Amino acid sequence: MPPMNIIYISLEGNTRSFLTRMQGYAKQQHSISEDRPLLELKEVSDQTLPADETEPFFAFVPTYLNGGNGIDSGFTEIMTNALGEYIAYNDNAKQCVGVVGSGNKNFNEQYCLTARKYARDFDAPFLADYELRGTSQDIERIYTILAKRWSEINA
Repeated sequence: MPPMNIIYISLEGNTRSFLTRMQGYAKQQHSISEDRPLLELKEVSDQTLPADETEPFFAFVPTYLNGGNGIDSGFTEIMTNALGEYIAYNDNAKQCVGVVGSGNKNFNEQYCLTARKYARDFDAPFLADYELRGTSQDIERIYTILAKRWSEINA
């Protein structure tokens, strides 16, 4: 099975930390069974030049909002716009096969709001969420969800 492609943005290192640990978990799982996919990670930042994505990918996005409560008074996404612009470039959104969000549960209704917005805007399923840097259980849970989705699209 081909490696799972993941495109992400990491502003404070939480998403990068989570995905690096999940990449290690994927290597461990792949060594047990080659049917368990490895991960290919691509970090997007404000300095990333737009490029055409030709392979399916999952998007990982943290939530950073400014203003509003995210429900009836709206919200303004801040700091993660580079990832949204990258996915919106040309036909990249057509390759997005799922979105995973992270955030801080203290923000209640705003928790993972950016990821849910990406899922809606890019017509991709919202697959999972985790808080801050995530736990080992989150890594196992989300890897299993992604691997299942990856096998469906690579069948």
